[in-house]
Amino acid sequence: MPRSRAPERPAWPAAACALALVLALVLALAAAPASAGRDELRHIVQQQCLPNWLMQHDPSPCESIDIPGGEAMLFGAGVRRALAAGYAILADEKGGAHLLLIPLATISGIGSPALLASDAPHYFAAAWAQRTRLAMAAGRALAPDQVALAVNSRYSRSQDQLHIHLECQGPALHAALQAQAGRLSERWTQIEVAGRRYQARRTRGASLEGIHPVALLAAGVPDARADMAAYTLVVAGVRFTDGPGFALLARRASLGGGGEGLLDPSCALARAAPPH
Repeated sequence: MPRSRAPERPAWPAAACALALVLALVLALAAAPASAGRDELRHIVQQQCLPNWLMQHDPSPCESIDIPGGEAMLFGAGVRRALAAGYAILADEKGGAHLLLIPLATISGIGSPALLASDAPHYFAAAWAQRTRLAMAAGRALAPDQVALAVNSRYSRSQDQLHIHLECQGPALHAALQAQAGRLSERWTQIEVAGRRYQARRTRGASLEGIHPVALLAAGVPDARADMAAYTLVVAGVRFTDGPGFALLARRASLGGGGEGLLDPSCALARAAPPH
């Protein structure tokens, strides 16, 4: 898949002024207080990928830069809003079929109040839409019920910039959902996955458009809103008996208990399954 193109710019000299404004805003984003060793992802996106995309038509080292509503918004009145809603796709340095969606804006993690705002960007829907790119990394077609997203809690992550993991479902996660999918409804209930208890619910549909998993967690799980940063959240594709949908799984996660551990960048499950 080709890398995303840089935005079409207004005619010179207006282009120079517009680009200078955008770059100034980018530098302002990157100037947020840093935490040694825990800001690598934010620095990669804000100080490398985004400037490279704007100035050189190349989002490297990211795979792409995306601005909802179109890149032309960067050179209009909505530039601040566009940057706040935009995101980068980055291949995880550990390798395998493992992509990260990282907001262009500085967002600390699942506990950020920005994710509960009424106009919060649809980051999970955007991450789910990258399945074709994930399949290319895996070297094979991937069915929706073989793919999942995950965000770790503050106790089980190494980076303090929000990043959504996009990978294949691990065997334990897939097996648990196959066995317990019939129990899931639109109310949170308890299920067990890989020896741990999760609060889980389902949503209907083939996409996550209009679905805000973080808001559903905050509204539906008792006491979650009071300490959102302590929760890990997994969103997994499921083939329910009445059609496609998603299982949302959440739990308070200490060190080593993040939802990312339920995913599998080797895509072993997909490799063992018959072709779709």
